[in-house]
Amino acid sequence: ADDGIGVAASLAILASDDIAHGPIEALFTVDEETGLTGAKALQKDFLSGTILLNLDSEEEGQLYIGCAGGKGTKITFHYKPEPAPQHYYWFDVEVNGLNGGHSGGDIDKGLGNANKILNRFLWTLDRKYGLALAEISGGNLHNAIAREAHAKVGVPFDKKESVIVELNHFIPVIEDELRHADPKVKVSVQSSETPSSVIDAATSKNLLNAIYACPHGVMGMSFDVPGLVETSTNLASVKMGGDDTIIINTSQRSSTESLKDDTANKINAVFTLAGAEVEHGDGYPGWKPNPNSPILHVATESYQRLFGVAPEIKAIHAGLECGLFLDKYPYLDMVSCGPTVTGAHSPDEKIEIASVDKWWRFILDILKNIPEKK
Repeated sequence: ADDGIGVAASLAILASDDIAHGPIEALFTVDEETGLTGAKALQKDFLSGTILLNLDSEEEGQLYIGCAGGKGTKITFHYKPEPAPQHYYWFDVEVNGLNGGHSGGDIDKGLGNANKILNRFLWTLDRKYGLALAEISGGNLHNAIAREAHAKVGVPFDKKESVIVELNHFIPVIEDELRHADPKVKVSVQSSETPSSVIDAATSKNLLNAIYACPHGVMGMSFDVPGLVETSTNLASVKMGGDDTIIINTSQRSSTESLKDDTANKINAVFTLAGAEVEHGDGYPGWKPNPNSPILHVATESYQRLFGVAPEIKAIHAGLECGLFLDKYPYLDMVSCGPTVTGAHSPDEKIEIASVDKWWRFILDILKNIPEKK
């Protein structure tokens, strides 16, 4: 769903003959909510303006001056199936009860990642007792922090009690670490049937080492916008693939292109050392915050003049079309604003009517006060 208020405001301005403004053009894009395909298809010689007001933010009184770009990474481990060893204790390990969250907006909240928690336990068992790994999976969406994970594993039968001892040590440690962000985390072990085959020992060990070493979470904070995550990475999913493969997906975000690429390269290095194939997607560019932006200065003065308070200057650690616009028009001076919207991108999307009037007056005042080109 989309309330269409940005389109409505733009059309109203274009249709009016009594709104003060200089030369303007309006850009309408499609598919912003699911694929950014409209912004991606924008041609480099299509626009002539040098200032862009993005009318797509969702909180009146806030001005956005930056967003993160993103890049996805697919890692593939090839393994040789081997017969399940005899005289082993086989069990399922489950991690659940986590809150999960958006890999951009929630990455700095200290939430647990089920993939990392599961792997940490398996790595410990393997290091101490030797582990046969038959299955491993966790997470689903590239833009979500994994909430659940599962593995089917085995240890020599005489180490069965040691598994329970390790679990009893592990659970309070994880519960303590996540007592604020994810207090309902659960790690459990359940006896299971002997699998038909397991992942070969060398690949299993490389996999567990690489997932343990793979960075996850905040990689750096912004110096331009206090409290803004500049760079992060999310260990999104681990899946058993076809043709004897294990597929891992990670997603990297940053408002600085070089740091986004640097983080992706770190992921590449970790898994290449472990013998996996690594493939990066094309991704999408970010919008690095510029607190000295001329249009930001105009917009801030306008808001203060109209409403007697300063607007909140923000940036978002997620993708916006502005990053794509800036990639094709590097000279653009941009700011993003909007009325208050709740339930965005869902059938429950609503717009706060009272906020529309303030926002409309604000947009018109900005247009009236943009200085003429010299």
